[in-house]
Amino acid sequence: MFVERAEIGESTNQERRDGSQSDTRVLGRVVQCDGARATLSAYAGDGTPATRGLWTVGRMVSINLGTIRTVGLVYRIETPVQTWTEDGINQINVHVELIGEVRDTEDGKPVFDRGITSYPHIGAIAHRIRSRDLEAVYDLSGRRALTVGTLSQDESIEARIAIDDTLNRHFAVVGTTGVGKSTAVSLLLRKAIAARPDLRVLILDPHNEFSSAFPEHAIRVNSHTLDLPFWLFRLEELVEVLYRGRDPIPEEVDLLRDLVPLAKQSYRTPSNGTLMRRSSDINGITADTPVPYRMADVIKTIDDRMGMLETKNDRPFYRSLRIRIEAAVSDPRYRFMFASRIIDDNIHETIGTIFRVPHQGKPITCFELAGLPSEVVNSVCSVLGRLAFDLAMNSHGRLKLLVLCEEAHRYMPADPRLGFAPTRHALSRIAKEGRKYGCFLGVVTQRPGELDPTVLSQCSTVFAMRLANELDQDIIRSAIADSSASTLTFLSSMGQREAIAFGEGVATTMRLKFEHQEKALLPGSGRPHDEDDFAAGDDGEVDIVTLVENLRSVGPHSAAHYPAEPDRFAAASRLGAPVDTYRQAGERSPASHGEPQPGDRPLRRRFDDESFRRLYE
Repeated sequence: MFVERAEIGESTNQERRDGSQSDTRVLGRVVQCDGARATLSAYAGDGTPATRGLWTVGRMVSINLGTIRTVGLVYRIETPVQTWTEDGINQINVHVELIGEVRDTEDGKPVFDRGITSYPHIGAIAHRIRSRDLEAVYDLSGRRALTVGTLSQDESIEARIAIDDTLNRHFAVVGTTGVGKSTAVSLLLRKAIAARPDLRVLILDPHNEFSSAFPEHAIRVNSHTLDLPFWLFRLEELVEVLYRGRDPIPEEVDLLRDLVPLAKQSYRTPSNGTLMRRSSDINGITADTPVPYRMADVIKTIDDRMGMLETKNDRPFYRSLRIRIEAAVSDPRYRFMFASRIIDDNIHETIGTIFRVPHQGKPITCFELAGLPSEVVNSVCSVLGRLAFDLAMNSHGRLKLLVLCEEAHRYMPADPRLGFAPTRHALSRIAKEGRKYGCFLGVVTQRPGELDPTVLSQCSTVFAMRLANELDQDIIRSAIADSSASTLTFLSSMGQREAIAFGEGVATTMRLKFEHQEKALLPGSGRPHDEDDFAAGDDGEVDIVTLVENLRSVGPHSAAHYPAEPDRFAAASRLGAPVDTYRQAGERSPASHGEPQPGDRPLRRRFDDESFRRLYE
């Protein structure tokens, strides 16, 4: 071998050696090299503290080529004879992957380059990388950087990411359940809004857990406080709500495509007779145009057409469509769409609240989806994704929006036959074109193998936490672009809060451990607003009566649900009341017609209650 047993390490100092390092660093020598990997021959030592752990998987080594040090990552270690001598020094083979090289500049500062210009020669000396070279490997070259943790190899060195490149070119956080994805995401978001005060964040939160992680930076939008008018929905999105996720009937959809523009025109010009006019005759108004209209006008037109002789063949479809509309309007679970007190062109208020314009010191919106009916979640996400892109595009880059999709495989599945096509299209549009207009996408998933590969390929920075599924690991391996693919062999065995970061947001592939966060700032830790939702008796048992009322979505609300927010309690109380079947969706209840309610906006147009009542008689 190249190293005598009597001399385990070097006997003289090297000029680049850090003063804290030992003079007797155990050396290895290159015995094989190809274009991407090299094999080192070395000795494992005798187990003393000076030699213990010098060659371990996951460590970086430096191969000395004079003015250049080639950097390699250890991914496999073995003994040539597959035996071990307890009292002796054992020969080992160390397999490393070449990831770049470090060279000294004129001022003596080391600089890292991902490329390999000079490959190691046979017999070249290799040893553990020194701290200065390790810092150079992960240096971001002047880009605005944020510290998110420490290196797994050396906890004295900070793990830093380029925040602008991470956001502008989208990012993904993947990992199996329980490894700390949500905690890592909350840490990244907290760092991002501190570095980018102009950033607005919309979190699609299917588990209602992120609001507790940002008590001072976020607002909470849920089924009680959401006001998303039905007329903001495009035809495909409205059909998804009316048919509750089932396949729509084409004849009914065609009728609805013709009826909705007529209702919109009737809202704008109530005096015009639009009974038999077709949507093609209406100036620029289609079923997808975000213009207010009344569902009562749609139902009235259906009833009028059902009485005409020329629509005799379509009468069953009209009747079925009317039943679907009335069922959705009277369903208390759809209050956020149909229970507005007035039909008003309030799109600016809805958008301003959801997308934080102005943000008023709270740039994050936690959009809680757990309380919404499962059959409308896809439609709601489609509306939000579409509005986010349109807002950013029309602001000409002045509005910076980050849409964070938790459990993203729900909305953008790999199988095109699954999911909801408009939702997939809206979020894919952000992934493909959003960075040009200041609309960014954050993807969080535990099953990257079930995520649309087009969306994942658009995420230029990936934080891969522990993944147990082999298919998911293969997806991540195929996404890595540089020569550090062997780093991903650790995906199935990483610890809590550990991740492998690669892509545009880091200098090179990096194994890191995220910062420790206070328990009070962990997602889902406190849930202070939800404690009262689980009513319990004096003995601590769950109140089954209250649970059933919540399932029916018609249970009475009490002020105890909103102890510090009386305005929200007032709004929730109105939303929690049973729907009046004689009242147009969007109108005040008859009991409230006498005196204006607090917070009412000026009434622009209101459907006449008497005419609407006659419609049902």
